[in-house]
Amino acid sequence: MRSLEALPAPLWVLGTGTGVGKTFVSARIARAWAESGPVVYRKPFQTGVDRADHPDADASAIAGLSITAESHVLLRAPLSPLAAALKEGRALDLEAAAAWCLRPTPHPGEGRVLLEGVGGLMVPLAPNIHFLAWATDLKIPCVLVALGGLGTLNHTLLSAEALMMRGWRIEAVLLNPGADGTPREAAEENTDLLRGFLPVPVHILD
Repeated sequence: MRSLEALPAPLWVLGTGTGVGKTFVSARIARAWAESGPVVYRKPFQTGVDRADHPDADASAIAGLSITAESHVLLRAPLSPLAAALKEGRALDLEAAAAWCLRPTPHPGEGRVLLEGVGGLMVPLAPNIHFLAWATDLKIPCVLVALGGLGTLNHTLLSAEALMMRGWRIEAVLLNPGADGTPREAAEENTDLLRGFLPVPVHILD
């Protein structure tokens, strides 16, 4: 597998759905990058957070030596950003969120930026606007995280096709068998099958 350190920045960590291990993968990439310089991890939308200093917030789970972790929009309900914002009587400012993602790092002239998506690719952010439509305009490549077992072929191929049809550069597809308890042998079979369909690297996370 291509080393995580060699992945380009800035970079999105996206998933085929909720619970596939985006934050786990983000932490691994951030820590690999931090061995050679400062890293800024950014999560533009996070739901299911009661307050900004919630101990389970993804950003606080990733922050560490040489890693600055930042969150932009925090929403209480564990729902899509659109549904959670509606419950709070809010409308998300997607232009401001895009500018927040693209702003310079706090380390003048250095620092790699790692961004983590929310839910699956087409999770709604605003009426008639899903995450993929919004994030495409930022023109940042991605890695796609998927489960290792049953259902991952369909979910991964649909997600990869949606990304490629919008012109995304997918650096790698990463199967995460630890997220669903898939035996290594089954994950390897799915990896081999996906390699026959996708023109991008497909790997299993150890």
